Amino acid sequence: MKVIEFQHVKPGKGGAFVRTKLKDIQSGKIIDHTFNSGARLEFIRVEAKQVQFLYLDGENFVFMDNETYEQLMIHENIVFHNKRYLIAGMNVDIIFDNEEILDIRMPAHVILEVIKTEPGFKGNTATGASKPATVETGFELNVPLFINEEERIK
Repeated sequence: MKVIEFQHVKPGKGGAFVRTKLKDIQSGKIIDHTFNSGARLEFIRVEAKQVQFLYLDGENFVFMDNETYEQLMIHENIVFHNKRYLIAGMNVDIIFDNEEILDIRMPAHVILEVIKTEPGFKGNTATGASKPATVETGFELNVPLFINEEERIK
């Protein structure tokens, strides 16, 4: 299991607990779980290796090991939500335990090109409004009105 979100809660009555959102590494399912303050967890030691994203092949993402130039195919369940930020040539870290790939770790910032958005009109900016945009990976997000097509965003 991988912790995606957690929140420490100390209610007025009773003991503290931690509310978590966990991702099952094997199946990709996300579950909500609450741990009491006395719960003990077992940790695994993982290693990281830098790889370069090459291309998408059906449901598999193809990466190249930067040291051995070996190609690795990683299923989209492992890449999960990171796929919306992956572009060809990008270096990422794969996290593994005994040759089993568990996750990928993205860079802190990704710069993507806006390929589709409506033009912003002058006078619409007083409220800090935003508009939908599509970036080069196909991911749709909201951007400020002054962002135009072919601009790069972080």
